Amino acid sequence: MHVRAPLPEGDSPAALVATGLAKIGLVLRHEAWRERAETGLTPTQGQILALLRARGDGVALGELARELGVSAPTASESVATLAAKGLVEKTRGRTLAVSLTARGRREADRAARWPDFLLEAVDALTPEEQAVFLRGLTTMIRTLQEQGRIPVARMCATCRFYRPNVHADPERPHHCGFVDAPFGDRQLRLDCADWLPTDEEETR
Repeated sequence: MHVRAPLPEGDSPAALVATGLAKIGLVLRHEAWRERAETGLTPTQGQILALLRARGDGVALGELARELGVSAPTASESVATLAAKGLVEKTRGRTLAVSLTARGRREADRAARWPDFLLEAVDALTPEEQAVFLRGLTTMIRTLQEQGRIPVARMCATCRFYRPNVHADPERPHHCGFVDAPFGDRQLRLDCADWLPTDEEETR
């Protein structure tokens, strides 16, 4: 009869989850730099393209910096490099706005795709496990936002349209006021184009 060895002292479930996330982070960082060797784009430049693809044209440079959690000089330098490559164009008005070129849009489509290996790993989870995992990630991201460690994400948990657990259907307990429809944990969004911020009291 096999007896599982006890966990080493200090390895709480929270610590084990954090270790697992760190390992996934290492894989993603390695993949991002491998992509750089193929495309010539740094991870930040790729993220800018993906963000412009999601937000549409004319995103202010300061907004790009805030969304990505980088300094204004870093965002400015990355945008300048992308402009030199013909992937974005800058428009000066009251603020400097950045938009994708046709070539940049094609590159952004590629940059926005998740690596196949990561999708395969997530797909190995059951639908129920995916729903629980997504809900847990939403809570973690919100906590990190409250701590000021990452920029505010355009996700359901911080959106004025989101009403959690207002329906009796356990498969679709939440409600989105924007589309006026119920939805479940598996449809929780971490980045939504229709997001509008809510106040802190509502979020809590």
